[in-house]
Amino acid sequence: MPRVLGMLMPIKWRLAVIMADREMDYKELAKATGMHPVTVSKHKNMRTMPSRLEDSTLEKYCKALNCQPGDLLVFIPGKDDRA
Repeated sequence: MPRVLGMLMPIKWRLAVIMADREMDYKELAKATGMHPVTVSKHKNMRTMPSRLEDSTLEKYCKALNCQPGDLLVFIPGKDDRA
């Protein structure tokens, strides 16, 4: 499970996976969203949810990739979260 500054990060960011499924590279996604290619590239390379993800950014990704927010975010329970 990913760690950031010693804290567990239970939410996995799946932008790269969805982009691969849609056969879309970061430049195409940047054009489709109107976002800067460097921003899209940084988001693509993240494995955990961006700490400062605006709802408008998530909406742009969902529209461009024809997906739901839940397709981009996956909760990974920790040992203490399991029943």
